[in-house]
Amino acid sequence: MDFLVLFLFYLALVLIGVVTICICSKTHYLRGLIRGGAQVISCIIPECLQRAIRKVLHYLFHTRNHTFIMLHLLLQGMVYAEYTWEVFGYCQELGFSLHYLLLPYLLLVINLVFFTLSCVSNPGTITKANAFSLLQVYEFDEVMFPKNMKCFTCHVRKPARSKHCRVCNRCVHRFDHHCVWVNNCIGAWNARYFLIYLLTLTASAATMAVVSTVFLVQLVVVSDLYLETYVDDLGHLQYLFLTLPRIVFMLGFVVMLSFLLGGYLCFTLYLAATNQTTNEWYRGDRAWCHHCPHVARPPSAEPQVYRNIHSHGLWSNLGEIFLPAAAHCAKKMN
Repeated sequence: MDFLVLFLFYLALVLIGVVTICICSKTHYLRGLIRGGAQVISCIIPECLQRAIRKVLHYLFHTRNHTFIMLHLLLQGMVYAEYTWEVFGYCQELGFSLHYLLLPYLLLVINLVFFTLSCVSNPGTITKANAFSLLQVYEFDEVMFPKNMKCFTCHVRKPARSKHCRVCNRCVHRFDHHCVWVNNCIGAWNARYFLIYLLTLTASAATMAVVSTVFLVQLVVVSDLYLETYVDDLGHLQYLFLTLPRIVFMLGFVVMLSFLLGGYLCFTLYLAATNQTTNEWYRGDRAWCHHCPHVARPPSAEPQVYRNIHSHGLWSNLGEIFLPAAAHCAKKMN
């Protein structure tokens, strides 16, 4: 069983690494580590190759392109092809319920619908025509979002909770983040699509992980297949269940994906429940007003602590995500 032990150890290391990066992302340690690593690499890699790498990274992460959309669809297609070709057929022979086997396909259809909506829908672009009405939606906290701020690129006054996206080159109302996987900003008007997309993607990965695990347990453990061995062409002793390596690696991939997506889904649900955006959460550790570069104040002025003034209870917060127009009308009436 050395193969499985090493494989599980590999998955554990990947998950621990991702969790560590998430924990350190709001500190200066990660930035210092990246800066130091970049300096070491710059001494090794030739200058021409460095320029090429910078151009590729700039294209991938700082310009709108469909690279990650195609990668997303390719990975999703490969996983579902393996599930259909291997797991689905074997599970039918073993008498699995057809309802459980078809559940990943139902989730796939829903996921692709909301994936498309996340890609093509307007996230809440602020224009000169709608800027005045959007200025009335959220209260300015005078710390993270001061009044009378103007975007010098779009030439509009910036409503509270908005931000100019350098990738899309537009100001977005209730800006959350720019997602390369959907090649679009996530804002007030498409946050609900993105949340359902993320939910169904996590559910589909978890469902395939459960079905594949039950299948392997029934095939390997119940039938004692894990004890069976054979001698390969080179005379090496191998375990018989490793003749299904694609299923084993697909299971490892969807299990890892389930944990990563599940963690990000929990984080996104936390932000929705507390009426925060990713941009606000990331900037929230800048507790003092002098950290805000656009806020001018005398040196003797007292620093102001940032507080989330937009949370009004769980159901009201969720209403802003799923019914943004109705929530904005209710705020205007109040």
